[in-house]
Amino acid sequence: MNFTNDSCDVQYWYKAGRGNKYVVLLHGASIDHLTFETQADIFDDAYNVIAWDARCHGLSKLDEQRKFDFKEMYGDCLKLFDIHRIEKAILIGQSMGGNLAQEIAYYHPEKVEKLVIIESTQNTQRLAWAERLTLKFARQILAVYPWKSYLSAGVKLSGTTEYAREYTRNCLMRMGKKRHIEIMLSLLHALHEDKEYHFSMPVLLLCGEMSEAGNIKKIVTKWADSDKNITLRMIPGASHCVNMDNPGAVNNYIIDFLRCEPDFIPLIPSYLAKSGQ
Repeated sequence: MNFTNDSCDVQYWYKAGRGNKYVVLLHGASIDHLTFETQADIFDDAYNVIAWDARCHGLSKLDEQRKFDFKEMYGDCLKLFDIHRIEKAILIGQSMGGNLAQEIAYYHPEKVEKLVIIESTQNTQRLAWAERLTLKFARQILAVYPWKSYLSAGVKLSGTTEYAREYTRNCLMRMGKKRHIEIMLSLLHALHEDKEYHFSMPVLLLCGEMSEAGNIKKIVTKWADSDKNITLRMIPGASHCVNMDNPGAVNNYIIDFLRCEPDFIPLIPSYLAKSGQ
């Protein structure tokens, strides 16, 4: 399926359910909807499940003369809500998708029933001076960083499994350095300090025990401790793409998080049943 918004044809996949409950899967920067391949089937048919390729990602192509804009992606997500007349949804976002999910929860809390944030930094945090300095010069740093070296480092950070690393490598190679840098710099628009902000809905926060991406692992415990609505779970043996490195643990935590809903009947994928997780 597809829709057009702000000069981009956004491609998405929709599995219709029998009720009015929605799950929206939001992937990370420079990858695509296939990052949720092992999550899409854990929901029973009471749920409508939507996964997209965000603008400029995967099959959602953007004209080469037009830059990626985080704010436009935010608008795309709201339009998707309008198209399907979604009153409330469970948002599951990984990395950039987690930043986007946080923005929807921040500005439109009435649209979010529950939130699952996977390996994403806190949008409203106060950054340390060293972090602010790094972000100030991020454009210059990324511009001179050799793409081959950046690609190698990024793939290594992405996951502990060859599955996650090979997937990330292929996505980054298709994306290319120019677009990737553009996307990463645009994510800075998601950061806005608000020390008084707390989520108004239940939040499941997932972080890889072996994560080295940005400051995520460094800040998640403090973040969770500061907000009674957050439940933090560390994922063993996993790095940034935790849902690909350890899908069994991630899926079980998501199932447990949603289990209190009376209409939720989880479908346990075969790989979970065989592993005993």
